[in-house]
Amino acid sequence: MSSDEKPSAPRSLAEALRARDDASLAALLRARPDLVTPVPTDLTQLATRAGTRASVVRALEHLDRFTLQTAEALAVAAEPAAYEELLGLMAGDARDAAVVAALPGAVAVLREQALLWGDDERLRLVRTARELLAPSPQHPSPTGLGPSVREATAGMSPGRIQEIVTAAGLASTHDSVSAVTALASLFSDRRRMGALLAEAPAESLEVLERLVWGPPYGQVTADPAARLRWLLDRGLLLPTAPGTVVMPREVALHLRGGHAHRAPEPVPPAVEAAAARRPQVVDAAAAGQAYTALATVEELLKDWDEGGPAVLRAGGLSQRDLKRTAVALDLSEPMAAFWVELAYAAGLIASDGEADERYAATPFFDEWVERPPAERWVLLAQAWLAGTRTPGLIGGRDAKERTLSALGPGLDRSAAPEVRRRVLTLLAGLPEGTAPTAESVLARLAWERPLRGPQRDDDLRSRLARWTLSEAELLGITGRGALSSQARALLGAAAHPHEPATDKDAGSAQGAGSAQGMGSTQGAGFPQGPGDKLPFHHHAVPAHGAGLLSPAERTVASAAAVRLLAPLLPEPLDHVLLQADLTAVAPGPLHRPLADVLGVLADVESKGGATVYRFTPGSVRRALDAGRTASDLHAFLAEHSRTPVPQPLTYLIDDVARRHGHLRVGAASAYVRCDDDAMLNEILADKRAAALRLRRLAPTVLAAQADPAALLDGLRAMGFAPAAESAEGDVLITRADAHRSPPRTAPEPVPEGPPVPDGTLLSAAIRAIRAGDLASTAPRKPAEDAIAQAPGALPRTSPADTLATMQAAVLTGEAVWIGYVNAEGSASQRVIAPVRVEGGFVTAYDHTADEVRTYPLHRITGVAELADDEA
Repeated sequence: MSSDEKPSAPRSLAEALRARDDASLAALLRARPDLVTPVPTDLTQLATRAGTRASVVRALEHLDRFTLQTAEALAVAAEPAAYEELLGLMAGDARDAAVVAALPGAVAVLREQALLWGDDERLRLVRTARELLAPSPQHPSPTGLGPSVREATAGMSPGRIQEIVTAAGLASTHDSVSAVTALASLFSDRRRMGALLAEAPAESLEVLERLVWGPPYGQVTADPAARLRWLLDRGLLLPTAPGTVVMPREVALHLRGGHAHRAPEPVPPAVEAAAARRPQVVDAAAAGQAYTALATVEELLKDWDEGGPAVLRAGGLSQRDLKRTAVALDLSEPMAAFWVELAYAAGLIASDGEADERYAATPFFDEWVERPPAERWVLLAQAWLAGTRTPGLIGGRDAKERTLSALGPGLDRSAAPEVRRRVLTLLAGLPEGTAPTAESVLARLAWERPLRGPQRDDDLRSRLARWTLSEAELLGITGRGALSSQARALLGAAAHPHEPATDKDAGSAQGAGSAQGMGSTQGAGFPQGPGDKLPFHHHAVPAHGAGLLSPAERTVASAAAVRLLAPLLPEPLDHVLLQADLTAVAPGPLHRPLADVLGVLADVESKGGATVYRFTPGSVRRALDAGRTASDLHAFLAEHSRTPVPQPLTYLIDDVARRHGHLRVGAASAYVRCDDDAMLNEILADKRAAALRLRRLAPTVLAAQADPAALLDGLRAMGFAPAAESAEGDVLITRADAHRSPPRTAPEPVPEGPPVPDGTLLSAAIRAIRAGDLASTAPRKPAEDAIAQAPGALPRTSPADTLATMQAAVLTGEAVWIGYVNAEGSASQRVIAPVRVEGGFVTAYDHTADEVRTYPLHRITGVAELADDEA
């Protein structure tokens, strides 16, 4: 072929793929990762796989609205279609400038994803895509167009076709094919079609107007009205079934001015701003929410510290337990469900696996609470970004009408991580401090991933986007609706606005706003532990080229987020303010030891910027039960209060301590003993003691037909302060022991299809595909005495000829084509360059595997020389 000669047009998708370079093939496999699982043997198999229904459907679902509209227009165009015809369908007769500018990019995307092949003079949709998008009575086209004249007249009698041609003002023909061609030509000619419609009655034109944008089908009676008869006689409406007519595609396109779509959308809708605030205000608001998130998760796990709710038989929390948890956290049930699911996704909660299975904190929780607050928040944010469990579904119904429960099955939605990342990426594209309107975010997402069919406001992706916006605010990813600087750093979107960007902090090199791959915090000073090995996988493909962060970039992004958030979080305090009304005010977060002791000694009365604790006889008794003495409590309060210890609080502690342990409860079934028999008489006389079924065994001992725990609770309800004792008579210290589940990993996200292959896998896959294609398509010389074989079969030669050809190839250094059957019986074709033949083995460079291998000669079915390059 001379250099001036144009390459011939590809005759198949496989030929089109064969003409691509490695970068183009890599882009295809990255955009459609299902094509590389497993790696195709050659380009023919790759093309076949790219045309399968499941793969084409997945590829169509990942197109933006304009690219999908382009594919829909190609499905109603001629096959093959010239680019000019496609341009007319998309831009119309007026040639919309925005469509003209955007169409080459849409065609390039369809070509890159192997949904379209051929040059600009012969564009062809993959057959499966055309079948999915072409109009039919069962599956109307999104364009609203009906069948062409040729398709609509396929079953019509030749006589009737000639009648229509004559009524339309055309000369009759000798055959139906030429008659249909003439009619289609008339309908496609703007001038002649305009003249024909100028003769139409106004009522007939009204009928056409009702059908022009679809659906193109209508109902008629056996004796149609005059306005319909005029259209039927001239073929402007054609019968498809008894009582049903359709407007031919060519007629509709004329009435539409050439447009295949009523409203082409070449430009994505902009994300509109709802409010703009200073970035510092946004960061501070987000940091406050982040601190609240950490406090809420800690409070939840402390509430479950001695063993959480029971696991339902079908898995998950019961509605009663979720309601109780919501009351304990002072939250609504949906919000409580969100925090429970987030702790579960982060690996902080799991089932304990016991016979009476309950939820409990994992060992990783103990490591998590010891980390700095900013690092703890990053781990929660990573778990949320990568998780596929969707708390917003809780309380709904599954396909079998079963209620979806928190921590139960059926909550995974594989699209959730991608939608979260894309929503946050859109926020990152706005000026810093700017909050978007929810409607504009939803409109943009609907353009980027349109539904094939009617658009709905309650589809899953729209609901996921709304949940993302609200959950991001709860978690502190956003502040007052705008993306915070620490979240931008975590996503790899941008450096902090108040400090210069560095290469280290740049995050992703593949585009701003990628939220992909937030799973690892190893390195960057993060302590190593079971929690660092949580399987945060990232399978979903980011929309429109949002880049994947490499592991090193993820580590840098996590460290940058920690560095930005840490100064914004409040410093823990080592003091409280005691007040005369038996309350203590913590004006901020407390150091953990102080908070733990105060949480036993007092009850939390209110939360917020300042936490209010209230001292009660019950809370003081709880501290005494945990082994503290009155002097310990006085010293603790004096050390940690910035105000003098109020006298009422001192009296309360002394009064409860004086009475604490005066009564002793032990196990008989249970008994009460007391040196003061008058107190025992008082208990026996109290009507509230009837349920305990007490009787006197001795002046200082009462026996009860209740277990010790019930007896303790009953006496405390009566206003006494009993203490439990051991079998030896010693006072039992009822310090709570934390209940932990065995070590557990976080739940695996459910992938949305195969994972995107990394660069190493792509390079290896392309080498293997190229080598396999070389082996299957390389021209070869038939051996003179080769055994006859069918085209495409493995070469077959006698053992002697095989050995002789191999030895000759070693001397000449030429490559040969062989058929090989491995030990498992799998047959393959290979192109090898033999370097040594001895001992019944041939050592050769295998072009198919791109490495040197050794093959037993007895497993080689035959050998053939490759043809000359000129062949």
